[in-house]
Amino acid sequence: MASPRLETFCCPNRDAATEFVVSFQPVLFGALSLGSAALSLMFAVLQLLPKRKGYRRLGQYPLPRPASSSRILFIISVCDILGCAGIMIRSSVWLGLPNIIDSISVANSTDVWPEVFCVGSAMWIQLFFSASFWWTFCYAVDVFLVVKTSAGISTIILYHMITWGLAVLLCIEGVAMLYYPSISDCEQGLQHAIPHYVTTYAPMLLVLVANPVFFSRTISAVTSLLKGRQGIYTENERRLATEIKIRFFKIMLVFFICWVPNIINESLLFYLEMQTDINDNGFRDIRNAALITWFIMGILNPMQAFLNTLAFHGWTGFDVDFSLQRRRELAWDSVSTSVPNAGGHNPTVGSTLLYQSHIQDTKKNTMGNGQHHSDGISVLSEGSESSTVEINISSELRDYDDVDADGESLENSVRH
Repeated sequence: MASPRLETFCCPNRDAATEFVVSFQPVLFGALSLGSAALSLMFAVLQLLPKRKGYRRLGQYPLPRPASSSRILFIISVCDILGCAGIMIRSSVWLGLPNIIDSISVANSTDVWPEVFCVGSAMWIQLFFSASFWWTFCYAVDVFLVVKTSAGISTIILYHMITWGLAVLLCIEGVAMLYYPSISDCEQGLQHAIPHYVTTYAPMLLVLVANPVFFSRTISAVTSLLKGRQGIYTENERRLATEIKIRFFKIMLVFFICWVPNIINESLLFYLEMQTDINDNGFRDIRNAALITWFIMGILNPMQAFLNTLAFHGWTGFDVDFSLQRRRELAWDSVSTSVPNAGGHNPTVGSTLLYQSHIQDTKKNTMGNGQHHSDGISVLSEGSESSTVEINISSELRDYDDVDADGESLENSVRH
C-alpha cells in the first residue's frame, strides 16, 4: 500500500502510533498487500494489451492517432502499475526476510541496508502514486480546456513538466525533512513529520476536491455544445451526455474507494499520536478502527491500477492478440487503403476507397448543417490530433452502422 507511515517506519526511533499499526500482524498484512498488488498488476496489464476484437474496423479504414487524453490515461495506468510493482517487491522481501523489520532499530544502526531498502521502496511507491494523482488532476483540467478552448495536443509536454516535476520535488523534500539529520537518527515530534505528510496527501486532496468541480463544469459545457449543434436536445445528445457523466463518475468513484481510507486512517493515527499513552483502554475503539482501515488500505491502494483501467476503458476481455504478423498485415492494409495500386486496378482497394469516400461524404453532409460548436464536438468525438479528450458520439456511430454493413457486403462480394 502507499502510506507515509511506511516511510516513517524506516526511522529507528519511530513514533508509537506508527509502531502500533506497522508491527501488527506484519505477515498477514504483507500477504494481503502482495496478493492485491499482484492481481491488480496482472489484470491492469491484461486490460492494456491489444485485443483482436478491434481489428475489423482497423482493416477497413485507418483510424486517427490517439489524442492526448488517451496518453494521459495510459500514463496514469503505467504509474499505477509501477506503484503496484513496488508494493509487490517490498511485500515479497518483507515476507521472505522477516528479520529485515527487526533490523531497523537503534541497537543495530550499523546495518544500513535494511533502512536503505525500506526508504528506497517507500519512495518508489510514493513517487509513482503521487505522479498518478497529479496526472489524474491534469486529466480533469485537460478535458475542461478542450471543451472550453480547444487546447492542442502540445499541452501534453506541459503536463509532463508539471506532474513529474511536482512529484519528484515533493517526494524528495518530504523525505529529506523526515529523515533529517539522518535515517538512523530521525528527529522526533509530530511537528517534524507534518511536512512529509502534507507533501504526500496534498495531490490526493487536490484530486478529491478539484476534479469533481472540473468534471461538473466540463459536463455542463458539453451539454451546451450538444444543444447548440441543432438547436434542440435530442435523445441521442442526452444519451451521450449521460455516458460522459458516467465515465467521470467512475473515475472519481475509483479514487474515493481506493484513497479515502488513507485519510481516515491518518486522522485516527494523528489523534493517537497526540495522546500520552495510546494503549489506554479509552482509545480501544480508535485503535481498532485504525487497524481496520490500515488493512483496508493494504488491499484497496494497489487495486487502483486495475480499477482505473475499468473506469477508463471498461472490461476489454481476454482475447489478447500477440501476433506480430497480423500487425504487419494491418499496417499494409492501412497503406493500401490510402495509396492506389499503380500496377493495375485492384477491386478490393477500389471498393475500400469508395467506402471511405462514402463515409467522409456522409460525415460532411451531417456536420455541415451544424453550428461552429459542432465542429468542436466532432473533433472531440473523433480523437483528432487537435483534441486532447476522447468523447465517443454513439449516435453518429449508429448512423453509420448501415453504411458499415454495406461496405462489408460490397467488399465480400468483390472478393468472391
